Amino acid sequence: MSLIAPSLLASDFLHLDRVCKMLNESEADWFHLDVMDGRFVPNISFGIPVIEHIRKATKKICDVHLMIEEPEKLTPVFKKAGADILIVHFETCKNLHSNIQQIRSLGMKPAVAINPHTPVEFLQDILEDLYHVLIMTVNPGFGGQSFIPHSLEKVREMKKMIRKTRKEILIEVDGGITLENAPALIQAGADVLVAGSSIFQSKDPKETIRLLKRIA
Repeated sequence: MSLIAPSLLASDFLHLDRVCKMLNESEADWFHLDVMDGRFVPNISFGIPVIEHIRKATKKICDVHLMIEEPEKLTPVFKKAGADILIVHFETCKNLHSNIQQIRSLGMKPAVAINPHTPVEFLQDILEDLYHVLIMTVNPGFGGQSFIPHSLEKVREMKKMIRKTRKEILIEVDGGITLENAPALIQAGADVLVAGSSIFQSKDPKETIRLLKRIA
């Protein structure tokens, strides 16, 4: 059974308390929190104060996705804010191994995200040090985008790489995830589904989460 990580980027920011309550009562496994700096991606989302309040509102795993330049400068602050998993982008890290070591040394689980144009092979040398890999299935920066079909092949390739390590490394997918394309992603090897608009714009977000959770 897949893990479901609703992306709060697509939620109602005016009523985050209600959003957290709904997710706590749902079958969601993780809270996916997107941090954007307006430099690496052309958008600014939310930051540390919001994550601190979300952390107080849930005991579920906070999966923090840093779409920012120089993430190493803020890694300790995100640990203090309550991140359980910290995702940095391959494209922003000049010393990726050091970034991963820093995250792990602070007691968080390290993960690396790759953009649609980045080959999965670029993670070959760092793969065994990761808790999971995040394959972006849209170009990062904005919610509500359409899923990039070639992402399925990237998931398959990543799954082959992981099997060779003989380690339990999760594959997370993020961007344009719906009830329609989720089965193909799970079949390709995805373990964690990040869904934003398809959950929060549905008539019954809890039911949508339940349906996603049961895709095998």
